[in-house]
Formats: sequence, structure tokens, C-alpha cells
Amino acid sequence: MKRCLGGQKVVGSRCALPRRAARANGGAVVRAVRNVDYPEALLFDCDGVLVDTERDGHRVSFNKAFQEKGLDTVWDVELYGELLEIGGGKERMTAYFSRKPDEKPFSDLPTDEEKKAFVAEMHKLKTKLFMDVIETGQLPLRPGVKRLVEEALANDVKVAVCSTSNENAVSAVVRVMLGEEIAKVMKVFAGDVVPKKKPDPAIYKLAAEELGVDPARCVVIEDSRIGMLAAKAAGMRCIVTKSSYTQEENFDIADAIFPYIGDGEDSQFGLHDLTTPGNLWLNPPLPMASANQQSEA
Repeated sequence: MKRCLGGQKVVGSRCALPRRAARANGGAVVRAVRNVDYPEALLFDCDGVLVDTERDGHRVSFNKAFQEKGLDTVWDVELYGELLEIGGGKERMTAYFSRKPDEKPFSDLPTDEEKKAFVAEMHKLKTKLFMDVIETGQLPLRPGVKRLVEEALANDVKVAVCSTSNENAVSAVVRVMLGEEIAKVMKVFAGDVVPKKKPDPAIYKLAAEELGVDPARCVVIEDSRIGMLAAKAAGMRCIVTKSSYTQEENFDIADAIFPYIGDGEDSQFGLHDLTTPGNLWLNPPLPMASANQQSEA
């Protein structure tokens, strides 16, 4: 017999949930709780959500790649935080090197085709170095992630990862950190699978289409403003779990904000808090035009 978290009554195949008013709980800000129906899908960003990879994973791997290619470029913690406003590693490098056209590497690459090829080669090297970090278990899974994924799967809620990072790297994170069994059922949408990256909603729209779910019945877990904007513009609800680089970002249109998901007595929320649809969400999904205006503000 199906049992509900917290001992709630079973209604059909779902758990009946009491409605709750918005609350503040330590570092958590909850703006919405849904009714008796679970989401059709939980969609997770990867970097900063599954694992806090940016500062000590991706940044370090970029710097190692630069060094191996004989460049003097070093992205320190502060600079990399600024570069994270640009979605995608190749796009990040292109933007940075384009600011310094008279310096290597772009000073030695006269055509756009050569620049693009160099950036692609650099990104492959950086991805290899980053995967070494993941495969050797140097970065821990963020608290509560595995619990929430397992709760979703136990209740027939689809799960997926939607990331601007390289697909192989994201798949490695899922396999190594969450295990082979979860990796078999947790679909990955990542890298260049869509032509435009966050804050464009393309990757979340693709995930909903491929999973066969209604965007309005999806809940996204993000850690950044550009990710939040992408989720909302796709017509989805978005919960933010802040990461090391996003503590001060503007999450004004998020549906809930937490420091992390959490486990045990430190759990901030669970699947039973994410029922959908409902009328207590204070921030409705945005059309893409509105999301673009938000990102430019």
C-alpha cells in the first residue's frame, strides 16, 4: 500500500497535502506550495545544483587547459564569477578572449573560423580535465539531491538534468554522483543540444517535449538567475538553491529560494512540497519576452 511522506491521506495514487501559507525559514524563502497533485517532472540544473562545481571544478579545469596550451590566462575566483553570467563554456571563452583581441590566443587567429575551432579544441581539453575531477570523486554531491531524486522516482515523477555544460561531463556527474541505476532513468539534456543557451528557455522546452510532459506541470531546480529566467520563460515553476557563486544574485521571480535541498532534520523541502498545479504560487511563469526584459534589467 502506498504510504505518504508525513502520514498524509492517499487520494487515488497521490498524497493529499494541506495548503500552507508562504513562510520564511532561516535561509529559505518559500513563496508557493502546490495542491494535491505531484509534478509530472523534476528538472535539475547540473553545475551548482547537483554539485557545486563552478569554483573548484570548472574554473580550475579551465585554468589547467589554458596552462597546457601555453596561455598566461588565469581565471581567478572573482573573474570567473563575472563570467558565469554568460551561459556555456565555449561562449564564456569566446566572450573573454574577444575582449582582448590584441592578446593571445585571438591575436594569432585572424578569422572567425580559426577562433571558433580553437575555442572548440580548448573546450574539449577542459571537459577532459573536468571529467577527471568528477570521476575521481573530488567534488561532493550537494545535500538532499539524491533524496529528492529518489522521492520523485518512487512516485513516478520523471527526472532529468538540463544544463549548458558538455553532455559527457553532465552524464558523468549523474553516473558517478547519483549511481548507475539513477543514471539509466535520468535523461540528460546538455551542451549544444539546443541552439541557444540559458536564459533562453530552449533546453527546458526540449526537455518537456522529449519527456512528454506539460511545462506547467514541471518544477525546475536552479541555482542561478539565468537558469531561473530560462525555467520561467519555458512556462515552468522554479525553485532556487543558491550556490557559492549565486548568493547575491537577483531571484525576484523565483517561486521559492533555499540555501540547499538538505537531508534529514536539515531538509528544506521534499517532493510533497512540490504538488502541482496550484493557486498559491505568487510568481506565474513568464512569456519569453518578459524573461528577456528581466535578464536585461
